[in-house]
Amino acid sequence: MRTPAIGCRTFLRLLQTHTPEQLFAESAQTWARLGLKNESIDALKKPDWAIIDSDLEWLAQTNNSLITIQDELYPPLLKELPDPPPLLFVRGNVGLLSLPQIAIVGSRNPSTSGKDTAFEFAKSLSRCGFVITSGLALGIDAASHQGALSVGGWTIAVAGTGLDRVYPARHKDLATEIVNKGAMVSEFPPGTTAKANHFPRRNRIISGLSQGLLVVEAAKQSGSLITARMALEQNREVFAIPGSIHNPLARGCNALIREGAKLVETTQDILEELNQYNQQVDNLIIEAVQSMLDLEQQTLLNRVMFSPTSIDELVIESGQSVEILSSMLLILELQGYLEATAGGCYVRIK
Repeated sequence: MRTPAIGCRTFLRLLQTHTPEQLFAESAQTWARLGLKNESIDALKKPDWAIIDSDLEWLAQTNNSLITIQDELYPPLLKELPDPPPLLFVRGNVGLLSLPQIAIVGSRNPSTSGKDTAFEFAKSLSRCGFVITSGLALGIDAASHQGALSVGGWTIAVAGTGLDRVYPARHKDLATEIVNKGAMVSEFPPGTTAKANHFPRRNRIISGLSQGLLVVEAAKQSGSLITARMALEQNREVFAIPGSIHNPLARGCNALIREGAKLVETTQDILEELNQYNQQVDNLIIEAVQSMLDLEQQTLLNRVMFSPTSIDELVIESGQSVEILSSMLLILELQGYLEATAGGCYVRIK
């Protein structure tokens, strides 16, 4: 990932013939035959180990994870994209990425009504079992995250920067709450700053993770419409809330409806369209609640105290990876044995 001129498609093409270990063992001539540019070959000959050490230090911190496209925790819907991110950096609950999600996006400068609508739809969809996914931007994105969090629901924020920083900076507290009660995700490594070309790439992940995308308010030319068109290309359902023909913020949504997006007035409109996915949510929760604890889960549960227990402590005690523990803790949370608390900790409740 840190090698210059190796993007998603080249990375994935290389993985078809080589493991990363095998690739590093090849000669410069083989790298050239594989189509790598001179700057990539030079970087592979002499990697910047200082920046790799910095990445590893970030990964060693509580709640920080890295998922490869070959990992069983990699979200299956994302693999369907023509250019899925080979690596996903995650802060928070990795297990949420594979649960059924609805993305909510819209204007960065919405009306008060638009923010309230996004907040209420996020609340309602959370209560139906969906994870609410958005981009942590000002306006509709923030209202959507907050709506899910207000009812104890799960939310995922997909970032256009490295996860060691928050953009916009004013959402630092919101990002902290999302990490504690959900997850932040990025394909960009730590240290990556906000750049204009990062956000369309970020948007394809927002839609790619989700079964459906809801656009609340959007001007005729906006990033939300780009995300909606990406969703259509990814065969995702697109929903739009209509508005007055005199409201500039409704023109994008009205245009989407003309192009075939489903007009939405209530949460039920979305559930009817996503009936198959709604059933998937029900089945997933039922299976989790009804399953008996296996020995490994019981052992992990016994390590969680009735006072806050950090995932770092559990990693040390169990010897398991953060990814495996996050998945097991999610199941135990669904079964009602424990709950997540601030700071990435867990408390046993029965």
